Amino acid sequence: MNGMRVAIVHDYLNQMGGAERVVAMLHQLFPEAPIYTTIADRNKLLRELQDADIRTTWMQHIPGIFKRFKHFFWLYPLAMRSIDLRGYDLVISSSSAYAKGVTADPQATHVCYCYTPMRFAWDFNTYMEGIQVPQVIKKLVQAMVAPLRLWDVSTARNVDHFVAISTIVQQRIEACYGRSSSIIFPPVNVSRFSVSEPSEVQDYYLVVSRLVSYKKLDLAVEACTRLGKRLVVIGDGPDKERLESLAGPTVEFKGRLADAEVVRYMKACRAFLFPGLEDFGITPLEVNACGRPVVAYRGGGALDTVVPGLNGCFFEQQSVESLATALEQFESHTWDHAEIRRHAERFDASRFCRELLEYIDNQLEKRPTPKRPLAAVPEQ
Repeated sequence: MNGMRVAIVHDYLNQMGGAERVVAMLHQLFPEAPIYTTIADRNKLLRELQDADIRTTWMQHIPGIFKRFKHFFWLYPLAMRSIDLRGYDLVISSSSAYAKGVTADPQATHVCYCYTPMRFAWDFNTYMEGIQVPQVIKKLVQAMVAPLRLWDVSTARNVDHFVAISTIVQQRIEACYGRSSSIIFPPVNVSRFSVSEPSEVQDYYLVVSRLVSYKKLDLAVEACTRLGKRLVVIGDGPDKERLESLAGPTVEFKGRLADAEVVRYMKACRAFLFPGLEDFGITPLEVNACGRPVVAYRGGGALDTVVPGLNGCFFEQQSVESLATALEQFESHTWDHAEIRRHAERFDASRFCRELLEYIDNQLEKRPTPKRPLAAVPEQ
């Protein structure tokens, strides 16, 4: 790090998702940098973060915070204000909501790696998905949308440089904050996967997802039921019962599975179905890393990752009819599994590290008083 003091800030560390894997990569790049966050559940930290210097706020001591962390949405801005970042030269916020609202030293460079503008403020219904609260409480909570949206916009002014995870997020940053941004795709750990042998591939489609309604998994369930195609659904969530009620005998629900089992299903599937409108979508690229293609809705992050005819195909409308038509067309295409794997390798973690360090170095060089360059990309 050549003498620069670096701080990493993340919304909360109480789950193991794609954002937390980005934080793990940031920790690899800047192992001496403390990670500031509102709360951290030590039982749910990624293995790569076990040795990190993680510093939480007073929210860590709220009873029941890990089970009901979404209920305390109104406290996170206050918690971010309590984080003292005086003396740091570079602040990297990993943010889908609150981390970008941290106050950096006036002389520091603040780079925000943005997964999406705050969902609570800009997409309230999606944020509340799966949260069981009485309707009257939901109405009261919704009254907080306007002030949080104002906070979200005002704190965007404190960010020196925005980096978006996809084209759709870049567009949202412009629409919500009036700010431009660069795009650096999230890291995909391609080395975890290998291309399946022809003898391993079976005649089923695959979904791996949290079972919530906005993921539009009902389209996959109903399309495969209508066509009599076998579908394997891996994951759990509040929409499971409804999805099971829509499913015919060719649809199997496996629940949550160990990582090794999930990879086995990825390698053996005919194709991965991706019917939602997602910010990016790492799982389809993981399936691509196994040499298997993707059938995705033409929208959101899939527009950055799916090349029709190369690693998958699109369906045009989020309807059962559109997906069913795409599946019938998909089955007439021949796929080059080695080419699919090579496409996934374009999104590998080493590319993320290289692009992010180059981007930050370029921004530091543009400062009125140039600062020292960052460390080289670590060996993978």
